[in-house]
Amino acid sequence: MSDNTYTPPKVWKWEAPSGGKFANINRPIAGPTHEKALPVGRHPLQLYSLATPNGVKVTIMLEELLERGIAGAEYDAHLIRISEGDQFGSGFVAVNPNSKIPALLDRSVTPPQRVFESGSILLYLAEKFDAFLPKELAGRTECLSWLFWQMGSAPFLGGGFGHFYAYAPEKYEYPINRYAMEAKRQLDVLNRQLAERRYIAGDEYTIADIAIWPWYGGLVLNQVYEAAEFLEAQSYTHVLRWAREIARRPAVQRGRKVNRTWGEPGDQLHERHDASDFEYRTQDKLASGQES
Repeated sequence: MSDNTYTPPKVWKWEAPSGGKFANINRPIAGPTHEKALPVGRHPLQLYSLATPNGVKVTIMLEELLERGIAGAEYDAHLIRISEGDQFGSGFVAVNPNSKIPALLDRSVTPPQRVFESGSILLYLAEKFDAFLPKELAGRTECLSWLFWQMGSAPFLGGGFGHFYAYAPEKYEYPINRYAMEAKRQLDVLNRQLAERRYIAGDEYTIADIAIWPWYGGLVLNQVYEAAEFLEAQSYTHVLRWAREIARRPAVQRGRKVNRTWGEPGDQLHERHDASDFEYRTQDKLASGQES
């Protein structure tokens, strides 16, 4: 037994932040911490988000719908800065009582419909616009199975591997090994699936791909956690082929930029209120003093 072995107390108490990059967003209680109304734009769909993998799922979906010419999918994407506690404002909590991004408000219906949890948002939009979800029972079931696989698996990749490998204030062998093993197992699941299929659920690009790509495509393309070498991402050849193909889609390239506040300036679009915003980029707004 090492000197760092932790003995849990009989009753756990929240006495100090846990440390790490995102420690200030974690707390053991729910509900708002302050009063703050959410902004509302002019489009039917109001998205409140940040370009984490979960947020990117929804902006990719919306951009894919617009790419198909579905005008009803026009949206405003408002930036939620989770490091500053925007997700704990009263307005955001009213849209998502779980205080997690992304959250969507559909104002095209009366009363406006709130939708939270990224997988639920993808399914809602797919059904609303009859797109990216197979119609026949077998195809729909396969697609939804993979959608829910992602929702159940990604916490082990993000909150597990990603946290202990990339964000924890101290690196410990046991949790990194434990979650690296699981991350590699998940990549192998996908690799075997994609060995016989162009896309996750078959020959059709669906919300299953849109849900899985920001996490696992991002992982093998070294866009999340900078762990591609550590996890031997090059060995998952079918996942790499799939990830690269999706990365070339124009809607994916646009969707990745929305609500992004880090990386190359040309890859950032802090807020999106019109398709022209992609041409008038964030760095241009910063230079003109229009965006802080």
